[in-house]
Amino acid sequence: MKILVVDDEQLVRWFMDRALKKEGHEVITASNISEAGARLQSEEIDLLFIDLRMPEGNGTELIKNVCNLPKVPKVIVCSAFITAELEDEFRGKGICILKKPFKLDELNYALKSCMEG
Repeated sequence: MKILVVDDEQLVRWFMDRALKKEGHEVITASNISEAGARLQSEEIDLLFIDLRMPEGNGTELIKNVCNLPKVPKVIVCSAFITAELEDEFRGKGICILKKPFKLDELNYALKSCMEG
C-alpha cells in the first residue's frame, strides 16, 4: 500500500516512515500542505495520514481537496488537537482518527481499522 504521511514534525515523519515500511508499505512523507498537495496530484496514494495543525496550512483544507482526486485515498487524521466535535465530523465522513501522542500498536490498529472500514 502506498501511504503519504503529512506532518510538520520531523520526528513524527521519521517514526511513521520506519514503522509503516517495516510492515511492508511504501511510504512518502511531506512536511507541509503544499508539498502534500503536489504529491497527491502526481502520485496515486492509497492512504493519507495527516496532521491538522501545521505552520503553513490547515490539514482540514487538504482533506477537502482530497475528495476531488480521481482516486480518493483513505484518510487518518493524526493530531493532538481533535475535539469531540471534530471527531464526530470526521467519523461521519469515514475519516479515521489517531490521537497524538500514540504508540506503535495504536498506529497499527488505526491503519488496520481504516483499511477495513
